[in-house]
Amino acid sequence: MLIFAAGVALMALALLSPLDAIAEEYLLSGHMLQHVLIGDAAAALIVLGVRGPLVFFLLPRSATLRLGRLAPLRAVIRFLLRPQVSFAFWALSLALWHIPRACEYALTHPVVHDLEHASFVFTGVLVWTQLIDPARRRALQRGGRLAFAVILFACGQVLADVLVFSFDPLYGAYAAQDERLLGLSALADQRLAGVVMMAEQLLTLGTCITLLLLGAHREAAGRDGRATAAGQGYGVSP
Repeated sequence: MLIFAAGVALMALALLSPLDAIAEEYLLSGHMLQHVLIGDAAAALIVLGVRGPLVFFLLPRSATLRLGRLAPLRAVIRFLLRPQVSFAFWALSLALWHIPRACEYALTHPVVHDLEHASFVFTGVLVWTQLIDPARRRALQRGGRLAFAVILFACGQVLADVLVFSFDPLYGAYAAQDERLLGLSALADQRLAGVVMMAEQLLTLGTCITLLLLGAHREAAGRDGRATAAGQGYGVSP
């Protein structure tokens, strides 16, 4: 419950604190920080903290009672939680909303901007459900989850590299700002946005990858230990 609350609090901080005004009016890097907080860090904490009745909707059909009114909803959720579907929605959201014209349109249309934020939260929850697997659905085994995390990281780094290594500002709405917050030029702000994305993904997905690798190592060590013990039991030298 505390982890879930921390995820909700982090999301509220990103959307309701002064960061929101900075993101909309001044800095692309602030906007990027807002996006990775709500779509990645907060989403990860929320999925990690999922407990109780919420897990019902994530369980495979054989593990729960089929309730007539909830069957269509569970069917939709099962479809969305197919690994390839979750990834497709996440990748589409990442690519679409970081097209300069789409981003600038969202900045000037509040309803579209809310839709942008909602899509980041939604797709973030989808992919972190694959990685954390709170209901133990095992749609992906450990190796699959590791590969999934690496692919997410690689896709994020493509966008980060575009921002960091571009020679010109890509987002006119931020380049046209008369007041340069923190004294950052438009190009420096854009490169900082790329660094923000790199750093956040290193923290979240990097931690996930590390834990998965440690789990795989412990599992392999356990198998080796059992094999050694079995060999000794039959009088076989290790």
